Amino acid sequence: MQAFLAAKKIRKEVMKQIIYLAFLYLSVVSCRTSIKTEERTELTGTKIALASKGTFGYDLAFLQEYDSVIVLSNPAQQAQIIVSPRLQGRVMTSTSQGSDGKSYGWVNYELIASRAFQPHINAFGGEDRFWLGPEGGQFSIFFKKGDPFDLTHWQTPVAVDTESFQVISHSPDRVQLRKDMEVQNYSGASFQLRVNRSVRLLSEIDISKLLAYSLTDSIKAVGFESDNRITNIGTQAWEPSSGLVSVWILGMFRPSPATTIIIPIKEGSEQELGPPVNDRYFGKVPDDRLDVQGKVLYFKGDGQQRGKIGVPFNRAKPMLGSYDAQQGILTIVQFNLPETPSTYVNSLWEIQKDPFSGDVINSYNDGPAEPGAKPMGPFYELETSSPAAALAPGRSLSHVHRTFHFEGPMEELDKLCQATLGVPLQEVVKALL
Repeated sequence: MQAFLAAKKIRKEVMKQIIYLAFLYLSVVSCRTSIKTEERTELTGTKIALASKGTFGYDLAFLQEYDSVIVLSNPAQQAQIIVSPRLQGRVMTSTSQGSDGKSYGWVNYELIASRAFQPHINAFGGEDRFWLGPEGGQFSIFFKKGDPFDLTHWQTPVAVDTESFQVISHSPDRVQLRKDMEVQNYSGASFQLRVNRSVRLLSEIDISKLLAYSLTDSIKAVGFESDNRITNIGTQAWEPSSGLVSVWILGMFRPSPATTIIIPIKEGSEQELGPPVNDRYFGKVPDDRLDVQGKVLYFKGDGQQRGKIGVPFNRAKPMLGSYDAQQGILTIVQFNLPETPSTYVNSLWEIQKDPFSGDVINSYNDGPAEPGAKPMGPFYELETSSPAAALAPGRSLSHVHRTFHFEGPMEELDKLCQATLGVPLQEVVKALL
């Protein structure tokens, strides 16, 4: 009996030791988990410093510090884009090679970090942002009636500058957003409209189909599209006599001294098709920064001198792009250009003889607005517009704008450039030397 009791006592002590050791183990695990969590918290705070500036990972960490952004990515997590609902659903930037890959969009770190709004425009950045046209003229929505057309009086409508868009749905490769707004033009007409904006990350199969070009494994690619639908939700029809609006999509990209903007155009005489390019926006562009060569025009995208150009409907093709020879990045923009003649709002900063003879394609190169002034960026822009929206109540207009970036061997990028933009990269590189 005594032996039984002694054995029972031993078993009880053993169980106590087992329970105690289990408790110690769980305590250590819990402590380690807590330490790891604290380390992760610290890393979140220093993730920007740990990532290399210029990479997608750096920009994602930065934007997550100041914004609730949405990341769309493919299953391999290499092609990715960042969408900001707070900033009108704009695509802030993209990459073709994951977190360590180049970040293609221009991001205004200083302005975003300030958490403050600026007068006239808040150039937060982004390689696909939603705007409305026209910018200038008697039907402008950027100037008040009677004001002169200058930078002092220019004001971006708040609905497309600082107000947020509502997220309607979100999946791994797509986000749908909506915004109801009202804008008034220089002549006093008001436009009540609903914007439905869908942003989609494109697969490599999508990219190949859309560009009618089979990508090789040596090319790293990312592509995305925004489908932008505006609907007249007011009670009055939008008539040309009181002015019309249009969808205007602008992409802001990182400049370099070796960036050349490439815009294919329809060949033909000026008597038949009109001028090939409009460079009167901010003063004539010097010949060493703009070159028209029959079927294509080249424009410098170095972010060093302010200038803007446009291409009218009669000359436009549904494709444009740029090549950064310093970074080895080929960028292509594709959009839905109507097959039949259409009217486009005129954004020149003046009272216009023909307010519906505007441009389909625009490109802007940033730089100081006047000697000694700071540039907004610097950056360069690739822009496309929809036709003027003469809409009855309840009717809609849609404009699709796609952006693609490619990196890889120059000989492969050269083939792609010729197949899409119609010119070899050697000509692009030499055009504005």
